[in-house]
Amino acid sequence: MRVARPWTAAGIVAGGVTLALLAPSSAAPASVPSQATRPTQPTRPTQKPLPLERLFDNRAVSDDARPGDADFDGAGASLSAQDLRAAGWTPGRGIALDAARLTWPRSAGARPDNVIADGQAVRLRGRGEALTFLVASSSPDGPGAGASGVGTVRYRDGSSRPYTLSAPDWRAGPAATKAVGLPHLNTTAGQRQETARLYAVTVPLERGREVASVVLPRDPGPAADLHVFAASLRQPADGWTGSWAASTAGYTKVGPWTDQTLRLVVHTSAGGPRARVRLENTFAASPVEIGHATVALQASGAAARGAPVPLAFGGRPGTSVPAGAQVFSDPVDFPVPADANLLVSIHLPGPVAAVPVHSQATQRSYLSAAGSGDRTAEPGAESYTGTLTTWPFLTGVDVRGGPGAVVALGDSITDGTKSTNDANRRWPDVLSRRLRGQSEIPAYGVLNAGISANRVVADRYPGEGVSTDTGGVSAQHRLERDVLAQTGARTVVVFQGINDLRWGSSAEELIAGLRSLAARMHERGLRVVGATIAPCEGESLCTADADARRQAVNAFLRDSGGVFDAVLDFDAVVRDPEHPARILPAYDSGDHLHPGDAGLRAMTDSIDLRKLVG
Repeated sequence: MRVARPWTAAGIVAGGVTLALLAPSSAAPASVPSQATRPTQPTRPTQKPLPLERLFDNRAVSDDARPGDADFDGAGASLSAQDLRAAGWTPGRGIALDAARLTWPRSAGARPDNVIADGQAVRLRGRGEALTFLVASSSPDGPGAGASGVGTVRYRDGSSRPYTLSAPDWRAGPAATKAVGLPHLNTTAGQRQETARLYAVTVPLERGREVASVVLPRDPGPAADLHVFAASLRQPADGWTGSWAASTAGYTKVGPWTDQTLRLVVHTSAGGPRARVRLENTFAASPVEIGHATVALQASGAAARGAPVPLAFGGRPGTSVPAGAQVFSDPVDFPVPADANLLVSIHLPGPVAAVPVHSQATQRSYLSAAGSGDRTAEPGAESYTGTLTTWPFLTGVDVRGGPGAVVALGDSITDGTKSTNDANRRWPDVLSRRLRGQSEIPAYGVLNAGISANRVVADRYPGEGVSTDTGGVSAQHRLERDVLAQTGARTVVVFQGINDLRWGSSAEELIAGLRSLAARMHERGLRVVGATIAPCEGESLCTADADARRQAVNAFLRDSGGVFDAVLDFDAVVRDPEHPARILPAYDSGDHLHPGDAGLRAMTDSIDLRKLVG
């Protein structure tokens, strides 16, 4: 652990150590002693909760011209203020991450901007479904293994509950789960080309109970410090239902697109009288400027049915989305029908050289010509001379009202690969139509969180940098963004694992990954339904050994001992009774891995809809 630097004015004194509440005095040293020479701080007495920024006792951000002004890790290294500004993370800016709104410290680059966790009480009041921290760990000995500790959430009714907060190392933590990555480290010897990362970590709260304060974990020990930059209650999206979603699968090179308009075609599940859209700049290294955006019903192709309705962002017609962040549009009075195609148009002033993208849309969208300007308000199709088969930036459409949503977490079979283009015959689309055609259970929205080539236990796309690989980070690494933070999520169907098996994962590794996913979703109060893995004999990587491992995983799924709340036996539906290692020919799309339209419909028709509700 580290002892705080001396500060002016009022502070909390505990055992002779002053905890920062205000700005550093002019006599404060430029750096602090190395971790090895710091004394151990005594146990902190019970304290009055304070706003987080009044507890800041460490400075992590320095100007490139004065790198010695900050010491994030106890060895004189720090984050670059210029890199943060280039990423759109400017002091005092609201940064939306996984449906939580955090504020990047106003003091960043000038004064202490984070607190080293050691049992401080933070004033954080209100109700929320989860608690999100912006964190990283550091070690004076170089890249470390991260830091973890147990803190306490105190509720207004006098009760309290422990939580575990784990912060990856700012230099060695995974790219796949980072909130933002920066290209440099500042040191007392100058700037060094090395990636630095910050992380958004979310922990569950007791639903419906009012939080009074949060106690940070105790110091994890001499090897590492756990730094907290921001904390926020993630508010539930009460009164909203997710109608459409797509998961970001990678970060790919484009154009560059300059002063052009995207017109993206998406298909709704639930309907409602008002709408909002979600844009995300996941995996990006720089902010993206949105000039204007609109929503409309599709007539045909890029043509709208009537005048597109303008969207606003915080009351403004456009917005800038920082690297790694997301933004929701303001709610707009726009009646959204169920089972309908929408046109979401986005003007990019540009230039835009790379984009976060969902690569396998199985849907044609449209793009205006370079330099053609803002075409978002045009109902006609004439300006849209190019086509897209991806969904850049757009990750969600929500509607007002409704009972909530089912999230389908999966790979290419869920994504709709090999289903008919522009026809909305993915199995989640078919499930949506089934839900709306009955009255026995709520007519949930259905959100497709499938990514082609995705795995449960290993990343395809590494989570950082421009890449042609759009297989996404693993289901474990994208779970917070693609499932837990989805609007109105009530139930999750997990239908995934064949890519892990095709690429050599053992049955035990995959089962452990599925167990972990289910436990994390249950911790957030979601109903979790597992689906058995379909056969694929005849595809080049679907060997006899892979099939044996598949059958072992399916045996676990069918009798998981309560790991899953219910099971859908998709394997039994699509396999050939005469040859169970392969898909029934009538259901095979032709590549022996993906069911075609008939197979996807058969899978969905087999679902006992009552399994989707508790």
